[in-house]
Amino acid sequence: MTIQKKGQAHWEGDIKRGKGTVSTESGALSQQPYGFNTRFEGAAGTNPEELIGAAHAACFSMALSLMLGEAGHTAESIDTTAVVSLDKAGDGFAITKIALNSTVKVPGIEEAAFDEIIQKAKAGCPVSQVLNADISLEYTLN
Repeated sequence: MTIQKKGQAHWEGDIKRGKGTVSTESGALSQQPYGFNTRFEGAAGTNPEELIGAAHAACFSMALSLMLGEAGHTAESIDTTAVVSLDKAGDGFAITKIALNSTVKVPGIEEAAFDEIIQKAKAGCPVSQVLNADISLEYTLN
């Protein structure tokens, strides 16, 4: 089974003064602005690193929910952030690190069992598997 999802981008102009928009097939993003200023200067709009962070946090949370369920547990809540680091690399830039931080509430689970499951979720999440970056994980189990 193959599932395909589409993202679209449009760009006009040079790298510094140019501008673009990004959209998703679902319409969750529709012509959201992005550009050099939103990526490097803090201007309003999105950027690729923010989108990757959101996708990674969402994917990891879903993978953790799946793996908890397979072990007979249901999370009351999973709150995850992903901080994506874009660093200078040679003549360009590279995403070098992603720091996942998750606060999870799972009634009745032992800490050792949870640690094993959450580490498997970090490695098994499809977005983790596609990223060529050092992925760290910190978590709080409530």
